[in-house]
Amino acid sequence: MRPTRPGACSPRGRYSVINPVGELVAFGRASLLEPVPRDHQQTPQEFLRRRIVATVTLLVGSVLLWYSLSIPAGDNRFYWATLALAAVWAVGSFLSGPLHIGRAWTREKEIGLPVIQSLALAAVIIAVFLAGSILVAQIPVLRGPVDELLDYARVGSLSLVWAITMVNGIGEELFFRGALFAAIGRRLPVVISTVVYTLTTVGTGIPLLVLAAAMLGLLCGLQRRVTGGVLGPILVHCLWSSSMLFLLPAILDRLG
Repeated sequence: MRPTRPGACSPRGRYSVINPVGELVAFGRASLLEPVPRDHQQTPQEFLRRRIVATVTLLVGSVLLWYSLSIPAGDNRFYWATLALAAVWAVGSFLSGPLHIGRAWTREKEIGLPVIQSLALAAVIIAVFLAGSILVAQIPVLRGPVDELLDYARVGSLSLVWAITMVNGIGEELFFRGALFAAIGRRLPVVISTVVYTLTTVGTGIPLLVLAAAMLGLLCGLQRRVTGGVLGPILVHCLWSSSMLFLLPAILDRLG
């Protein structure tokens, strides 16, 4: 039999055939379920400080998020408000205490940076949302708020909106999967951080954005728990946001 993967052989010296289902299951466990060993300890004083700073940051950031999305598309205040929001998330995160990049399992069960995992996870969630956009395009009550949100890119400078979106995505992950995640403690950090992240978008009045926050928050939260850091969630968030900014409007426009 011709080997499907050169160099892959059994203990008996025979070439083995890759099992796609097994590979997929192994990837899911490594990227979302099996934490990488680390020692990120906090003293009681550091933990209390992180909780206080995270709470204040969350309150200020939530208000600023609501304000930024209440600004009409094309108004330059939107750019300044979203940049200020990114600054709030980032500054609050760094003031709360140490943040970690994180590590991930490799296919050989070694430990490296969570880059390949993040690219694969981002591809999955992007595919799910783009497929869902076909349904959204047919439901006016869902499509209307989405079109209003995408108007910020249609009316203003697309490159500037993308740059601000990336900065904001990084800021959000530094806070929600960095500072806030660490401030929650060991009990249900994925669930609690996802719920809080989702609730911050409720005030926008955009159902799809709330759903996106729940799904993205859960995926990034699971990866944060596995990797112990913010690099993986940042990559997933930024890739997902870029696809929504550049691909989603094209799909909705084509579907009428």
